[in-house]
Amino acid sequence: MRLLLSTSLLFVIFSTAIYGQGCCSGGSGSPIAGGTSQGVLSERQMELNTNFQSISTNKFFVRDKDTTALFDNLTSNYSYFRVAYGVTKNFTMSVETGYFINKTQIGLHKKDTITSKGIGDLLFFPRYTIYSKNEETKRTEVTLGLGFKIPLGTYRDSTVVYTDPVTGQKQYTTSPPSVQPTNGSHDFIFYGFFFRGYPEKNFRVFMNVLYVKKGWNPLGEKFGDYASVGLFAGKSFTKRFGATLQLKGEWVGKMQAARNMDLLAFYNVDINATGGHKILIVPQISYSYKKFTVFALSEFPVYQYLNGAQVGSQYQITAGLTYRFMIKKKEVVEEKKSS
Repeated sequence: MRLLLSTSLLFVIFSTAIYGQGCCSGGSGSPIAGGTSQGVLSERQMELNTNFQSISTNKFFVRDKDTTALFDNLTSNYSYFRVAYGVTKNFTMSVETGYFINKTQIGLHKKDTITSKGIGDLLFFPRYTIYSKNEETKRTEVTLGLGFKIPLGTYRDSTVVYTDPVTGQKQYTTSPPSVQPTNGSHDFIFYGFFFRGYPEKNFRVFMNVLYVKKGWNPLGEKFGDYASVGLFAGKSFTKRFGATLQLKGEWVGKMQAARNMDLLAFYNVDINATGGHKILIVPQISYSYKKFTVFALSEFPVYQYLNGAQVGSQYQITAGLTYRFMIKKKEVVEEKKSS
């Protein structure tokens, strides 16, 4: 069975650095949930994967310093699904999507709560192993991927800002991107994966590199490109139980506005308070039984540098279940001709 280390889901894109565009501009830095590490499946192997990710934060930064809170709390509960198939021993194709159970921003003193929910993006993510070598004491693999993200959910949910006390007529404004289910753009995903395993020691080290090239959405917004590098070390302690430790670096570029478009006036988004970079430690545990693997991981930020005043990362927990099985090859039975 070929390697598939995906229990920390590109969950590209994918980590979901959901708040990687600032306190008022939000938006996924990555379309995949959790910062995944993925190789390829065996030929005719099928994988079904589901993840649940919960994020909460009330930390605010100007550059790398704490600053005054702009609202009380920002939370998200997200379900992520993937179906993958090993077309050949070197080529795997996956289709991935997610649904926000809720994305909620609670204003100062628990006033002016803004919330939304709904489907996020659809991701097509093919991967191909360009190098694979098995030796007596070690195994090496290099895999590349090129994906495409299509927005399915809304990116222009609105919020009531005023209700006329006499007529009851309501006035609406577009909600901040931090609580929209998608950013509304079509994005390209570039991915690289390197693996080195030592089977006799039940030890492995691997690395992934991810770059998301963001497109423009119909509102005249271009969210900053997203890049991440993950370094992993994993150890199997029994046939069923394993642990992995990841050191991850993330970078998010600044947002851009279409010509003559004032995002601050139209959508209350300050493009100068978007983008930044951070370093995180991500421990993960997994348990396998027959064709099932259950896993859990959490991200711990150790350094954050954010442009302008933005909400930062604080608490993030991901848990999931993977089921892998083989698709039997159809046998062709020729009928004997009667003599």
